Amino acid sequence: MGPAVVITFCFGFLQLGTALGSSVEGRLHFPELGATRGHTVEEYDVITEDGYILRLFRIRGARKRPILLMHGLLDSSDTWTVRGNASLAATLAAEGHDVWLGNCRGNRYARRHIYLDPEAGDGFWDYSFHEHGFYDLSAIIDSVLSLTGADRLDAVGHSQGATIFYVLGSTRPEYNRRVNLLVALGPVCYLQNVGPPLKTLIRHSTLIYEMATSLQWQEVFGESGWPATLKSLCLTPLIGYTMCVSSALFLITGRDEDELETGIVPALIERFPMATSAKNLYHFAQVGHRRAFARFDHGPEGNLESYGDQTPPAYDLDSVTMRVALFAGGNDGLSTLEDVAILRNRLPNVVQHTIMPHRMMNHADFVWGRHMDEYLFPYILDVLQTYGEQEYPDNFE
Repeated sequence: MGPAVVITFCFGFLQLGTALGSSVEGRLHFPELGATRGHTVEEYDVITEDGYILRLFRIRGARKRPILLMHGLLDSSDTWTVRGNASLAATLAAEGHDVWLGNCRGNRYARRHIYLDPEAGDGFWDYSFHEHGFYDLSAIIDSVLSLTGADRLDAVGHSQGATIFYVLGSTRPEYNRRVNLLVALGPVCYLQNVGPPLKTLIRHSTLIYEMATSLQWQEVFGESGWPATLKSLCLTPLIGYTMCVSSALFLITGRDEDELETGIVPALIERFPMATSAKNLYHFAQVGHRRAFARFDHGPEGNLESYGDQTPPAYDLDSVTMRVALFAGGNDGLSTLEDVAILRNRLPNVVQHTIMPHRMMNHADFVWGRHMDEYLFPYILDVLQTYGEQEYPDNFE
């Protein structure tokens, strides 16, 4: 597959991915979605050190220790509600947990800044998952702990939602003590064992990013400007599912038609994919290409200016001392078993490493699977109970 074909595929996939359909419920934002499912949702604004304004949601519960849910790449807090009362947010709330749902800069709930304009091209989109971890996650955790009076929280992160905890724990080690347990679902940290088409996109990512930069294409998957006819096609029975799910989404996540059935497509409308920056996607591609979980590579001169060295520094995973429970799927095309095994061997405090028994478990099944309540949630609830009741060792920094 030549570079021109790869670029065409990349741009075409981005367009197809945006068009998962439309419905009345799909246009509802998180508070309204919560209300339709019988939950009262509280809203807070979190301002990061570098001026981004992030919306934080809460479903209040009786348990003292809060639990924070962090979404994955191209996603938002909405992802935890797609299956209604069979979704993780509703399940945790029913168990009495004090549930908090964060959003990273760029998506529909975090598209504000104290002075930068996301529509103006004045630097709003100059970020990657590094800023998600260093700035966004730290501010969200601080807000949750301040508002609840708790000294630490539990957390569930899907995909990039786990990645940012490794960034935070390595760059701001004091936050390790503020996380009692991280439940990492389909955790993304290494991308050196992914297959095509991701492997091909990673190989040609520099060329794709240079083209995007030359076109001043900083935002990826914005919520406006996509043809209504394409959305209609994605809702068309058989044709739409084949085009947008079987031939696009499953190429990245792994295939599991039984868990992501045709009937769920309307519920995903305008919830996935959400906006992010081209730089963020390129940073993930660099991780795969360089086979290193490291800071953004600006090139030799840019690295010297940013880091004092021609090579971007690797994130020090030895410093990520928070307790981590890893959950991996054997059919996950984005978080492969081989890459999760590398992560498991480099984190110092993995308390559980589970390969899900559901044979077709892919990357999407962790948040959208039809039977998550059967094959996933019992594991999550069990590990939360196990380590929620254990005191954190005082000598583990």
